[in-house]
Amino acid sequence: MLVVMTLCCSAELQAETAEEKGLDIARLADSRDSGWGDSSSHMTMILANRRGDERKREIRSRSLEIQGDGDKRLIIFDYPPNMRGTALLNYTHKQADDDQWIYLPALKRVRRIASRSKSESFVGSEFAYEDIAGEEVEKYSYRWLRDEVYDGHMCFVIESYPVDVRNSGYSRRVSWIDQQEYYLHKVDYYDRKNQLLKTLSFTAYQLYQSKFWRPDLMAMVNHQNGKSTRIIWESYQFQTGLGEADFTQRSLKLGR
Repeated sequence: MLVVMTLCCSAELQAETAEEKGLDIARLADSRDSGWGDSSSHMTMILANRRGDERKREIRSRSLEIQGDGDKRLIIFDYPPNMRGTALLNYTHKQADDDQWIYLPALKRVRRIASRSKSESFVGSEFAYEDIAGEEVEKYSYRWLRDEVYDGHMCFVIESYPVDVRNSGYSRRVSWIDQQEYYLHKVDYYDRKNQLLKTLSFTAYQLYQSKFWRPDLMAMVNHQNGKSTRIIWESYQFQTGLGEADFTQRSLKLGR
């Protein structure tokens, strides 16, 4: 009888609600991708309309890991010529609203992106400003839905709901997270009417420094307007010596 009671108690301690399991998965995925310090990369962004007509943009990206808070990111456009020097600076926070600024060379001024504008399109792409910001676990509540094979990989399928419901463009997201490596394979975004809006897929992952997985390709498809945006990532570098002085409004204007 004592053995049976012990086994029952053990099972109860190990049992999780769907919400607890979803949060645990999100936390583990976040912890598995920590410790990279700083990074830089090159992005080719390809925008396509419903007819398949394409426009290309060349971008430099730099990121800085901040202990105890969200990351900082600087994105600088080098092409096309009419966008050269346009830059976005993002400070992600675990608890407070994110800080975002954009520099427009034609106006020679820095403009702050208001929280109420984060659901707007980022420079005409199918990515919103909130998609460009870092993914902080604290910004969402979670629920595990199921385990499922996706594209040959066993995945956790979890649902996440934005804490800042008022300013987010999404009612919820459904994410497929690799059960072995804890990186994303796919995210479905649902609009405020709970209709499927967009799908973001991640493919061709590469392993850096024997720890950090990064995709070579991200593709965002908008199911409601027929448009898409692909991002091809190249030239990843880690721990290059970037510091907080490289992520200021002054560096935003200088474009370096």
